Amino acid sequence: MSQDPAQARRSTTRATGTTGAAAPGAATSPTRPSDVAPPPSVSETFAAASHHVLLTATLALLAIGQTMILSASSVDSLARGRSPFALALEQSRYALVGLVVLAVASRVPTRVYRRVAAPALVVALGLQVLVHTSLAVGEGVRRSWITIGPVTGQPAEALKIGLVLWLGTVLARRQHRIGDWRTAAFPALPGAGLAIALTLLGHDVGTSLVMAALVAGALFVAGAPLRLFAAAGAGAAVVFGGLALAAPRRVQRISDWLGSDCDPLGSCYQATQGLRALGSGGWTGVGLGQSRQKWSYLPEPHNDFIFAIVGEELGVLGMLLVLALVGALAFAMIRVIARHTDPFARIVTGGVLGWVLAQAFVNIGTVVGLAPVIGVPLPLVSAGGSSLVTTLLAIGIVLSFARTEPGAPEALASRPGVLRRSRVVLGRRRRG
Repeated sequence: MSQDPAQARRSTTRATGTTGAAAPGAATSPTRPSDVAPPPSVSETFAAASHHVLLTATLALLAIGQTMILSASSVDSLARGRSPFALALEQSRYALVGLVVLAVASRVPTRVYRRVAAPALVVALGLQVLVHTSLAVGEGVRRSWITIGPVTGQPAEALKIGLVLWLGTVLARRQHRIGDWRTAAFPALPGAGLAIALTLLGHDVGTSLVMAALVAGALFVAGAPLRLFAAAGAGAAVVFGGLALAAPRRVQRISDWLGSDCDPLGSCYQATQGLRALGSGGWTGVGLGQSRQKWSYLPEPHNDFIFAIVGEELGVLGMLLVLALVGALAFAMIRVIARHTDPFARIVTGGVLGWVLAQAFVNIGTVVGLAPVIGVPLPLVSAGGSSLVTTLLAIGIVLSFARTEPGAPEALASRPGVLRRSRVVLGRRRRG
């Protein structure tokens, strides 16, 4: 049965939503619904806030770190007969590797991290044992690195990853009885004690302190009783205090930090030069690349004391920016802990939070005089390949948890990807 042409046109109009013919000379190009995604609502945007804040702060700190390493290491590279960009280029390669690791880790399901936790700890402990073999390299008694073929790394950094995943597994399984100190302590504390002891045997006190903070963060989020913290804290104080008193060099550093008559040209030289760098920066700094202390006055300007170069070149405002970004990392991780429903994800995030905050506090505290000179890198900012890659791996793990917060999967799925957004924009320009 044939249809009246006018009726057919009316049916087409109702189906397409058009009311008339196109204007003369105007090109018609139907918009496909798949090309234009509705903007996410406010509630959807905030549902994924942990992911967005954590990723943004990480990338910002990494960018600041790469810039400051280029500035702080140029003189040292020249003094070694190398290109002024040599160390910065080397560090940028580690940064690229770390970003790939972060991207992959952020997409790994939580169940995979549970399965690999115990094997990862065993492998990391085995690597840490190698610092007491002929494969170890380092300066003086501190032999914290190993070389296997063309690769040189610090096993203690990998040990932090294995330890935090393993703690998340064993503590999550005991959530229903975590209020009992015996349940909370075993096997978590013996396993953590073994990892810290092996690190201390490599004379790496700074990393051992960071590991202790990692364990404390995981136990706190798991809900361990306060009396367990008191007992573990007392034991840690005895161990670290005994180690400090057993080494004359550590005793000297502590006495220099506590005393007021330290020799600025002797044992207090590095700390004094760091404070001078901070003092000369003022509010806005002397300018990027214009540091004077990096000209062989301040030891380790691109590593342990890079925050001093930040203060000198970028001033108080630059230091506040770094502190704000570290605070943003902490905020995002606390939000994951508060919102996530999986105990494993919450405990692991608590351990990573303790790790990052302790490492940042020790590094910055050393530079500004709030702590004796210990020697740990500033997360994401200081030079150091092993530290950078493992820190980005840890943040990638937390990002994977942030992606599975309540409401986050829907919020992230509602945002079109970069390629899709670019295709829509280019299509609109062509139609215009």
